[in-house]
Amino acid sequence: MALLILGINHRTAPVEIREKIVFDRAALPRGLESLGAVPGVEEAVIVSTCNRTEVYVCAAPERAEDVVGWLDTHHGATGSIRDRLYLLRDREAVKHCFSVACGLDSMIVGEAQILGQLKEAFRVAGAEQAVGPVLHRLFQQAFSVAKQVRTHTKIGASAVSVAYAAITLARQIFAGFERHTALLVGAGETIELVARHLHGNGLARMIVANRNLERAQALAARFSGFGIPLADLPAHLDEADILICSTASPEVLVTYDMVKTALKSRKHRPMFIGDIAVPRDVEPRVADLEDVYLYTIDDLQNVVQENLRTRHRAADQARELVAAEALPFDITSPTLDA
Repeated sequence: MALLILGINHRTAPVEIREKIVFDRAALPRGLESLGAVPGVEEAVIVSTCNRTEVYVCAAPERAEDVVGWLDTHHGATGSIRDRLYLLRDREAVKHCFSVACGLDSMIVGEAQILGQLKEAFRVAGAEQAVGPVLHRLFQQAFSVAKQVRTHTKIGASAVSVAYAAITLARQIFAGFERHTALLVGAGETIELVARHLHGNGLARMIVANRNLERAQALAARFSGFGIPLADLPAHLDEADILICSTASPEVLVTYDMVKTALKSRKHRPMFIGDIAVPRDVEPRVADLEDVYLYTIDDLQNVVQENLRTRHRAADQARELVAAEALPFDITSPTLDA
């Protein structure tokens, strides 16, 4: 058996490529079942976030190309992503998994969200009985290494995240948030971080839109805002000085025509739009409208770099720890404690 990791991430592909092979939470069980049916695959975990989709499998070494073919065709993207994929085997795969868990392979080095996303992917795969002894040990050890890195280095000391980067960009458009309204679309962890940053920066008014109205209201209430159903988004769009979207919707939620109509009511007041979703929530040609400043998740990279100096120094320590922990991991022995 071989340990294989096949994937695509923010380094190998832009958002318009990555969004083609995203697995949302509802699609994971079916994806795991389909992957498990590939000849030679004995164990599997699928990790899919806005910055990466990765397949972790324990499989016969000669079946690696079959797994590549599966990911290349599963979403109907036939051939369009193949040259963007990376394939890691055995020791390099172990090291990569540990690095991902520690935030070393993230767009924002040291970001903590990926660890929770990795744990959720592992939990779902376990519930679907796709995890065997090798991947169980691999992920448990990855979680342990991530904890060590957080404890013994300063990799998480600087307040940087995709959410923080979006707020940093918005502050370049508006001198302050004290007289402005933000409309947040979604109610997940990223939107919660955005809400926290905006509230901490003195935002005057916050609206949260979500398909689940109760979740929208609950999140908004924590920051003195109010929640609306997603269907009411067009009616409130003209109120938004700041619009930030982060959902798992497979379809565009904010269209060119919606924003164009809102801008007429706003009478040339600028609108900052941060689209942190993959697939994208905002129609790309919205960027063509005057008085709109649209940034996708890839646009945040430049902002992120300004906040990473401390984390990059800590990352060197973290990589040494990862290398030391990966070295003794033996995929051939299910009972060996790595």
